Amino acid sequence: MQSKTVVSFKTINKLAIPATIAGIAEPVLSITDTAIVGNIPVDGLESLAAVGIVGSFLSMLIWVLGQTRSAISSIISQYLGADNLELVADLPAQAIYLNIALSIVLLTSTLFFAEEIFILFKASGKILDYCVAYYSIRVWGFPLTLFTFAIFGIFRGLQNTFYPMVIAIIGALVNIVLDVILVYGIEGYIPALYLKGAAYASLIAQAVMALLVFYLLRTKTSISLKLKLPFNTEIRKLIFMSLNLFVRAIALNAALILAVREATALGDQFIGAHTIAINLWLFSAFFIDGYAAAGNGMSGKLLGAKDYKGLWILAKKVFVYGVVISVVLVALGFLFYKPLGRMFSNEPIVLQTFYGIFYLVILGLPMNSIAFIFDGLFKGLGEMKYLRNVLLAATFLGFIPVLYLGKFLGWGFYAIWIAFMVWMAIRGGALVIKFWQKFKPLVQNP
Repeated sequence: MQSKTVVSFKTINKLAIPATIAGIAEPVLSITDTAIVGNIPVDGLESLAAVGIVGSFLSMLIWVLGQTRSAISSIISQYLGADNLELVADLPAQAIYLNIALSIVLLTSTLFFAEEIFILFKASGKILDYCVAYYSIRVWGFPLTLFTFAIFGIFRGLQNTFYPMVIAIIGALVNIVLDVILVYGIEGYIPALYLKGAAYASLIAQAVMALLVFYLLRTKTSISLKLKLPFNTEIRKLIFMSLNLFVRAIALNAALILAVREATALGDQFIGAHTIAINLWLFSAFFIDGYAAAGNGMSGKLLGAKDYKGLWILAKKVFVYGVVISVVLVALGFLFYKPLGRMFSNEPIVLQTFYGIFYLVILGLPMNSIAFIFDGLFKGLGEMKYLRNVLLAATFLGFIPVLYLGKFLGWGFYAIWIAFMVWMAIRGGALVIKFWQKFKPLVQNP
């Protein structure tokens, strides 16, 4: 059976390279805050810890509600492959309005209970005060980010990762420039705002990105954001796909939050070191995720066209590309881990702690790439229920037992990152096996 679609290095990279650049730009918003705040001359260690704790909580909120992006992308790409895109023309606006309404409810509810939330992360004293101050500014960017992510999903479904790349780069550059200006100030013109300056820089960058993505959707596509009723027939499918991804994201963030909580309980130096490590881990994840994004958009289109041969070729190629990139990142990590640490903090005790676990962070990257690549493929295929079940198993049967077993055995900080490695191994292995079982027979017996 011949593939109906050309699945070549060129076609994959046309989506993957812009998606990779956009993916790198997203965590730059957090990494910039971490690097600049970690070097604040006054209370730098406490500020770094606050950024790490708040960043983890905001990531949880965004990842839980931002899953609509993948659901929209999957449905649009499948209808595009079936050449029936006009049947879902009104769906994106309906999904975005529902998502933003929910985000505003969460924004207002968490804002009034910020102190209680961060106490659950075991923040106290000056770190708790900084968490509340930083969050009370950053949280207003939450609906803006969800709006931007949802439209990114529309573009991805349309096989366009170029516009999201442009917007992400502009947002990251705005954030970096404003971070330097607002955190450290300009003598005689702008006072140094320190931690609050970093929060304002991120908020303004998120607003710029939301405005740009709205403009490009209006001027470069035929998709309208005007709300039309009744609801599209696919809204039910989109809601159930999103709910499965919500549950999955909650399980995912349970692991991330438990890691932050246990690192915080170990002491300031450990949460500081963990903040650096998790930011670099997420940076590498988004770097590898470019090929997952390509797999996401292309797999949905190939499934819509019932081109199983092309889908099989796509899976093999993005798998190889993702692993190669992860091996390169491992090599770079071994070469530059000390300068990377110094970029984020000038506290010797934090750096010493970070260097002690960094090899665990980078040795797990090839395994991470497999999980991320097949995550993207399965999202494009609309297999959200299976993704949910895999993440639940990986978190509650893998990550949590290993984390607390390691704590009981006295592994300390190492227990957190060993648990991450087990977590990713379960996720990647389960997805590879499922893909093989489902699509190998369809390729051999179309």
